[in-house]
Amino acid sequence: MNKVTLAENIYWVGVVDWNIRDFHGYVTKRGSTYNAYLIRDEKTALVDTVKYSFSGELLRNISDLVDTQNLDYIIVNHVEMDHSSSLPLVAKQAKNATVIASEKGKDAIIEHYGPEFNIQTVKTGDEIQLGKRTLRFVEAPMLHWPDSMFTYVVEERILMPNDAFGQHLASSQRFDDEVDPHVLMEEATTYYANILMPLGPLISRKIQEVVNMGISPTVIAPSHGIIWRSNPGKIIQSYLDWSKFKSKNKLVIVFDTMWGSTDKMARAICEGAASEGVEVILMKLRSTEITDILTEILDAKAVVVGSPTLNNSIFPTLAAFLTLATGLKPKNKQWGFFGSYGWGGGAVRNMIETAKKAGFEVHEPGIEVKYVPDGRFEKVF
Repeated sequence: MNKVTLAENIYWVGVVDWNIRDFHGYVTKRGSTYNAYLIRDEKTALVDTVKYSFSGELLRNISDLVDTQNLDYIIVNHVEMDHSSSLPLVAKQAKNATVIASEKGKDAIIEHYGPEFNIQTVKTGDEIQLGKRTLRFVEAPMLHWPDSMFTYVVEERILMPNDAFGQHLASSQRFDDEVDPHVLMEEATTYYANILMPLGPLISRKIQEVVNMGISPTVIAPSHGIIWRSNPGKIIQSYLDWSKFKSKNKLVIVFDTMWGSTDKMARAICEGAASEGVEVILMKLRSTEITDILTEILDAKAVVVGSPTLNNSIFPTLAAFLTLATGLKPKNKQWGFFGSYGWGGGAVRNMIETAKKAGFEVHEPGIEVKYVPDGRFEKVF
């Protein structure tokens, strides 16, 4: 392994997953990485592991730097299996290592892998001395699991926050100043929108808590994607902006169609909004990944959703979209609904009910057109 060095005796030992294209429904068109970090000192610590299918590569990367049997600590920032499923194999080789986790992390480790671990729990502010280096821990419950926590290398000011500040991006490069900045921010935005969007209030409070603790990282080393070393403040500020749901004068139109009527309605809305100087994004579901749609919604001021009626209800692609959208709970947005039907409607009514139940700000009434829209529909908008 080519040594990837974050600071003296602090290394990236993770793996690149070039081929993954689906991450529990999130489309990862540029692959991903599972980042793990090794810190050598008087005592040696491994921060996080990797997905089990890459465990052999992780062990090789570690053994290029230290004898795995000599690991003193294995730190588990988060027990989701893309980060922890190599833990049993690593712990089997590092028989004397102490596993460090939050209290809820300990419970989750036992529930996932059994009780055969020497686990020491930590809470916010606790520290472990490795020698010259100090590791400080910050609990981060529900960012994005109850067990989540951050590890901070005090002397080098390196923050290892697991799933915060990451991206799904496979690359032969490891640092932000080595990759296309536009691609990096595109993937960071997509990652936030599709995973962390509902956690906005928690994120802003956690960032303030970290600042109050005197933690000011010069490097942010997340569990997925690229490491931020040239300007970590950029991604922190982006998270603060996203967590406040800052929006611009932008409308996202999401729709699907059976025989073209809902398509005509969507295009009329698009033309009307654009004529008023609004930025409009028109997205047909069967031609667009939901992952990309949810990313566009992150900074939109309004979202208009159109569905034909099928079996007196929402068209299946729109139902799936609304399930994801209501779960992510985007705030500070107006929602509108439209659609077409043949002999009986229902899609628009059901979509409005779904949105209102989720607490969305809904513009009523919605608009439904029987069979094919004509000029009278265009005047409505």
